[in-house]
Amino acid sequence: MMKINPSWQKKLKLWREDWCLFAKEVLKARLDEEQKAILRAVQTEKMVAVASGTARGKDYIAAVAAMCFMYLTPRWDKHGNLVKNTKVAMTAPTDRQVGNIMVPEVRRLYRNAGCLPGRIVGHDIRTRYEEWFLTGFKAGDDNQEAWSGFHAVNTMFVVTEASGISQTTYNAIEGNLQGNSRLLIVFNPNTPVGYAAKAMKSGRFKKFRLSSLNAENVIKKQEIIPGQVNYEWVKDKVEAWCMPIQQADFNEGDGDFKWEGGLYRPNDLFRIKVLGMFPKVAEDVLIPYEWLELAFKRWEELNAEGFKTSRSCKLGVDVAGMGRDSSILVPRFGNWIPEIISHHSGGRADHMHVAGLAVQYLRRKGASGFIDTIGEGAGTYSRLIELGYDNAFSCKFSYGAKNLNDVTGQYTFANMRAYLYWAVRDWLNPKNNNLPAIPPNEKLMEEATEIKWFFQSNGSIAIEKKDDIKKRLKRSPDTFDALANTFFPYDYIELTEKDVFNQFL
Repeated sequence: MMKINPSWQKKLKLWREDWCLFAKEVLKARLDEEQKAILRAVQTEKMVAVASGTARGKDYIAAVAAMCFMYLTPRWDKHGNLVKNTKVAMTAPTDRQVGNIMVPEVRRLYRNAGCLPGRIVGHDIRTRYEEWFLTGFKAGDDNQEAWSGFHAVNTMFVVTEASGISQTTYNAIEGNLQGNSRLLIVFNPNTPVGYAAKAMKSGRFKKFRLSSLNAENVIKKQEIIPGQVNYEWVKDKVEAWCMPIQQADFNEGDGDFKWEGGLYRPNDLFRIKVLGMFPKVAEDVLIPYEWLELAFKRWEELNAEGFKTSRSCKLGVDVAGMGRDSSILVPRFGNWIPEIISHHSGGRADHMHVAGLAVQYLRRKGASGFIDTIGEGAGTYSRLIELGYDNAFSCKFSYGAKNLNDVTGQYTFANMRAYLYWAVRDWLNPKNNNLPAIPPNEKLMEEATEIKWFFQSNGSIAIEKKDDIKKRLKRSPDTFDALANTFFPYDYIELTEKDVFNQFL
């Protein structure tokens, strides 16, 4: 039978409601505010990803989360019989990482508590119940059977150095994410590819980034949290791995940062080890991850302030057809996008309803709407014209881009699609100081950071084929397409047969 410390009986309900309280009062854990936010996310979210700088406490908070799940999720009946079992697996690419990094953190927390049920056995915490335990072991493609026993009412998988784990192992782990389950991955962002990197762009995960610049020891220039990165180490790395820059060159989207009154540009080593950022993306990626992060953050700040705009609306519309999930509408007021509208069409064209959604914006003074009329969008466009909205325009990526350039006036484009995609890039680029604000949208993040571009032999910019993007995304980049439509230069496209024909020449 399960025996609980009598003094804990009344507090157990509170701890189950607030894992941070359990971490503080029972595990004696000293967490900073960012670590507390991660723990709260693990309490409620099925999948959490944490990219971190060096010695920022990612493994410590992972251990705290594992212990909270271990002791706060099992349930017993009135006779003390375990009726809702709990299994926790902690894993890493190597035995050394399991034995020298993960397990010691768990042991310290267990000993700090002093009276938690169970006992430490090797890399495990074992209890008198066979179906209630925490275990640590190396992840390996040759060890897939290790995951077969993790079927329980409550299951948790904690992966450290997650960028070093294969897709095969993640497939095995995800096969066990049933019932009340959790997956927490923590890692240093050494590579911008792989499962862990994709997690930081995926809507399936709640995401966090731990920068050493924000560590309490660094901010207060003294040891507040033992073992956490310190000020002297960060100062040394700023001097060794970063280049001082002027305000005119400052680009936060490239990882540039402020430090003690100066402005600095990091190299990739600093980005990974200190900022918890991925190395700079390949030159052929259209939109860097960090650019959208800034736009999302700016929207959250302005929205919290109750921001209002007097700019007119440019509405981009991508209409779903048979076999596609949703139609997307993006209303852009200058650099402010109040919302991204996704209408689930149930696998069928829904021209009238999408037209009705568009009208909510097109009836505003000075508004213009740009509808992709290749395919199902033609029906929505026709309906808007029937309703008398002459401020609705047909937008086709297949148009030419004659006389259209980027913001520098240097680049030309293979077609309208390339021009519009690049216009989004120019708009988001922090160096252009547009200050875009976009409501956080995981699909947009996934799509924008997956698209690649290249130079044609004549020097014009082209975008890779949509089919290639679909193969990687497993869907069409509809949200990005709708955003791109908001930059359609309708005053350049005269809707006559002659001019439309000329766009293809």
